Amino acid sequence: MEYSTFGRHVAVDTWGVDFDLLNNAEWLKAQMVEAAEACGATVMSVQSKQFEPQGATVLVLLSESHLSIHTYPEKGFAALDCYTCGETVDPQLAIDYMVSVLKPDVVHAKKLVRGMGELKVETPEMKPVQLAK
Repeated sequence: MEYSTFGRHVAVDTWGVDFDLLNNAEWLKAQMVEAAEACGATVMSVQSKQFEPQGATVLVLLSESHLSIHTYPEKGFAALDCYTCGETVDPQLAIDYMVSVLKPDVVHAKKLVRGMGELKVETPEMKPVQLAK
């Protein structure tokens, strides 16, 4: 079987996020797994680190690549990114899920189309996700 090198990489900076959300590695871990599943990705493993006095990092290894978040609660800032290989998993869906749960005041996003030669940079359309209650 021959695999495609095509991939999409969405990177997002969020500002104005609640301190308590960004300073809870366990909660972020659960949300990141939900986000990965929402986009149809296959979760292989999850690593998280709660920093002192504040901050968290969560890395979700996907069969299709990765999803990550790095937080700075004292600044209300989180850096998110999701890279997926192939056509079947859309990383934008995972990012949209995380933005919906974090509820930032400001979002800056870019999407790289990778594996096709020259990197193509796009501004993705951010769509709110209807979250289950």
